[in-house]
Amino acid sequence: MLEVLTGSGLAASAGLNAYIPLLLMGLLSRYTDLVELPSGWQWLGNGWVVLILAVLLAVEVVADKVPVVDHVNDVVQTVVRPTAGGLAFGAGAGSETVTVSDPDTFFSTHQWVPVVVGVLIALGVHLLKAAARPVINATTAGVGAPVASTAEDATSVVMSVVALLLPVLVLVFLAGLVIFVPWLFRRRRERRRERAAAREAGFRV
Repeated sequence: MLEVLTGSGLAASAGLNAYIPLLLMGLLSRYTDLVELPSGWQWLGNGWVVLILAVLLAVEVVADKVPVVDHVNDVVQTVVRPTAGGLAFGAGAGSETVTVSDPDTFFSTHQWVPVVVGVLIALGVHLLKAAARPVINATTAGVGAPVASTAEDATSVVMSVVALLLPVLVLVFLAGLVIFVPWLFRRRRERRRERAAAREAGFRV
């Protein structure tokens, strides 16, 4: 069960920011004893891979905080984040961490399964993020973009750390999603009604 929570948390984190969970796993496996990556995923701890992920993360952090640019970035990341989520789930669920001591007991066969699961989780979180950002930009005249992006990055970092070190708390994040999704769709409906009312008022004038 902990393997599933670890992988799910990392994949969800990748749905918010593709590079944070991968970079964190690479750094922890390379410089600490907290994470031991499985043999097929040890390339994440390679120095060049860590450097490339750090550069990509820097670009992502800047691009996601600029209104309009953040929307373009979300379109591009529709492919990147699910891919990263698949990698994060596969590597994280198969890693030996301070809480998961025998990951092979869960994913002993069908190694493609955790990757597909991670892709789906990250894609779902990414789609929610991409749907929420236009609402935030519209209601705050773009001022909320950097605030929302910073909050998403912080959530991604916390979720990645929690998934690796205390995966049971991933359930709290999943509960938060259950609350957030209905709010998002309700807010989008309200925005459509407001725009329709504004257009109707304009026609009357």
